[in-house]
Amino acid sequence: MLTQNLPYPPASGGALRAYGLLHSLHAAGHRLMLLSFHDGRKMLAPQLEALCAEVIAIAHPTRTRLMRLRQLALTNQPDIVQRMSSDDMRATLARQLRTQHYDAILFEGLEMATYLPFAKTLKTRTKLIYDAFNAEYALQRTIAHVDARNFRRLPAALYSRIQAARIHAFEHSICQMADGVIAVSDEDAALLRPLRGRRPLPVVPSGIFTQDYADAAPLDLEQPAVVFTGKMDYRPNVDAVLWFAQDILPRLLEQVPPVRFYIVGQKPSAALDVLRVLPEVTITGAVEDVQPYLHSASVYVAPLRMGSGTRLKLLEAMASGCAIVATSLAASGLREDVRRVLQIADDAEAFADAIVSLMKQPEQRAALGEQARRIVRQDYDWDAITPKLLQALKDFGLG
Repeated sequence: MLTQNLPYPPASGGALRAYGLLHSLHAAGHRLMLLSFHDGRKMLAPQLEALCAEVIAIAHPTRTRLMRLRQLALTNQPDIVQRMSSDDMRATLARQLRTQHYDAILFEGLEMATYLPFAKTLKTRTKLIYDAFNAEYALQRTIAHVDARNFRRLPAALYSRIQAARIHAFEHSICQMADGVIAVSDEDAALLRPLRGRRPLPVVPSGIFTQDYADAAPLDLEQPAVVFTGKMDYRPNVDAVLWFAQDILPRLLEQVPPVRFYIVGQKPSAALDVLRVLPEVTITGAVEDVQPYLHSASVYVAPLRMGSGTRLKLLEAMASGCAIVATSLAASGLREDVRRVLQIADDAEAFADAIVSLMKQPEQRAALGEQARRIVRQDYDWDAITPKLLQALKDFGLG
């Protein structure tokens, strides 16, 4: 398995998925080797070493803004292709394939699929499998559409529009070249299928270890507490909390004045600095565990306006028994019966009204939270997902 970062602790969507896949494959008796980048600390977690026969971590590649601008102007490659480009990674991958036999390589996300064409040149019999976290070209198109609504974001919208076209071409080449492609949701599979053609494109949802969210000591947060969690340098998350704080929160304060908005997640973007002056907003930065915040939430919110894939943050909130208000886009990737335990709202007024309604009806909040907890345990725990993963490998001639 090739991953962008060491997937432990599993504190972001990609890490949660990669760690869950490793856990499932190890439990099924497969021998695993993890090849990943590290952030300079190079701490190999014993949890990963317990699952993998070998873990190799390579220093994360660095790119300057000038390098990115030069690539944008002088090549037709998407930025995502070069983001993880590393001669050390290519040399290590070549050495491993030359000295050991692997039945398959899983390239986790499009950034690591950058190495799939290189692996193809090595004439290996190893099956090359692209695990698509998102339909990335569709994600960039959505980002461009949202940014185009704001005059100040027009340069960013133009950039995303250019990237969407380039990513579409690259993603198409990867889907054609790979021996297998896995989607995380039916919606993503529908977007990727034209790139894949008639070959199988199984869906293996992302999941969580639901027991980890069953019990947690709540924090002494100011109530009523509205909570959002996520990696806060990720553009869709930044857009979500800015929209919430600027357009939705003022409507809430008119009806429930003491409300407090907690933004919980690592690496807060500088774009969020404008929210730090708001007394009703708390930006936590990295926290050891999100569970205490989830168990302390009056309402959990997912005001996402861009993105694709399965929102693992929603699964975490469901497993914690939260009442949830989300946009239709945030809930995409989840089955219809799962969406029914969420409150769906797509404009600021409806979103605020849904939160206020839940705050005024504690019994409904508790009932929705319990329904959500039951569904996620049944369908989105890794124990339930593992059979789908093993079947996907069989579809590719493995296992």
